Amino acid sequence: MKSVVIASLIASAAAFAPVQQKSTTTSLAAFEDALGAQNPLGFFDPLGLVEDGDQEKFDRLRYVEIKHGRVCMLAFLGQMVTRNGIHLSGAIDNAGDQFDSFPDGWAAFSGPDAIPQQGLIQIIAFVGALELGVMKDIEGKGNEFVGDFRNGSIDFGWDTFDEDTKLSKRAIELNNGRAAMMGILGLMVHEQLGGSLPVVGAM
Repeated sequence: MKSVVIASLIASAAAFAPVQQKSTTTSLAAFEDALGAQNPLGFFDPLGLVEDGDQEKFDRLRYVEIKHGRVCMLAFLGQMVTRNGIHLSGAIDNAGDQFDSFPDGWAAFSGPDAIPQQGLIQIIAFVGALELGVMKDIEGKGNEFVGDFRNGSIDFGWDTFDEDTKLSKRAIELNNGRAAMMGILGLMVHEQLGGSLPVVGAM
């Protein structure tokens, strides 16, 4: 009887023992050392977008992430500056409207005091020109990594850095871009909800 009890205890304990799993090739294995995979999350791909280990797809997503991060850093900085009352001086159009006569944030695009339609068309055209002619990773121009938009014409001393410094600066930019994407999204949501935020003020 005792041996039956002991055997059943051993069997029940074995049910909670970790099960050895066969190693598989996943995106975690393929990209676990990629730039941006750092503590505490490591490589973070909750939607499984690159679980097939496709390098070309990963590079495309990284390219988009870097570009969106850069745009959001500028957008967040713009929100902080204009909401603190700092605007360009002078007139924005031939009618004499001043830059600070238009509201900040979403209100600049909708409502009675919004930017005129012609102004919005100019903004969209400018963004399109940047997208098509400037913010591009042109092959054959000596670019070192995905998202390197220097294209043989802009450097700012990048070539003077050693490899560790370059990697560190790229990681800093990537993380700041991620934070800015969350930051500008938060500001947009709060503006729609209304109320007041520290530093930003009334929305």
